[in-house]
Amino acid sequence: MKLERVLPYVKTLLKSSVSPGDIVIDGTAGNGHDTLFLAELVGSNGHVYAFDVQQTAVEATLLRVSEWQESVSVIHSGHELIANYVSKEISAAVFNLGYLPGADHSIITQPQTTIKAIESCLDLLTVGGLIILVVYHGHEGGATERDVLLNYVSSLPQSFVHVLKYEFVNQQNHPPFVLVIEKMKYKR
Repeated sequence: MKLERVLPYVKTLLKSSVSPGDIVIDGTAGNGHDTLFLAELVGSNGHVYAFDVQQTAVEATLLRVSEWQESVSVIHSGHELIANYVSKEISAAVFNLGYLPGADHSIITQPQTTIKAIESCLDLLTVGGLIILVVYHGHEGGATERDVLLNYVSSLPQSFVHVLKYEFVNQQNHPPFVLVIEKMKYKR
């Protein structure tokens, strides 16, 4: 297949946006897969800030990135508090929205906290940097977050950012899709 599936496409985007020495954010650490991938991209001179509200996710991520302790901060906090922990310019941020696989499905990302996190990342993002959101919406509460996010990103001024929606439209059972926000210039 020539079209990339959603998760490989996210990795392609991150590879194109993140360089050794960069600072990046994993807004939903989960089981640590994206955190590890980002750590490998930024290398020992960069830094990854990974956030999660669930202690089990924090522990899983710490275990997965144990060889990258100097380059990764795993923070037991919601992504809406990014601005409390990160003040330097970032080249990318990634979020997997929904619930933590294998955990309590009633603990889900919420549209208002996700939008606050996006706004914090937009303030920190370098021109040409990316915010990538993988939107899992096939669960209770998922459709609400999807709709609120689509409305929000559609309202962002195109002179400031470009927004892409990447999805397969002929698949069943609410497949995830990707929203990508690319910063085009600094706000005045």
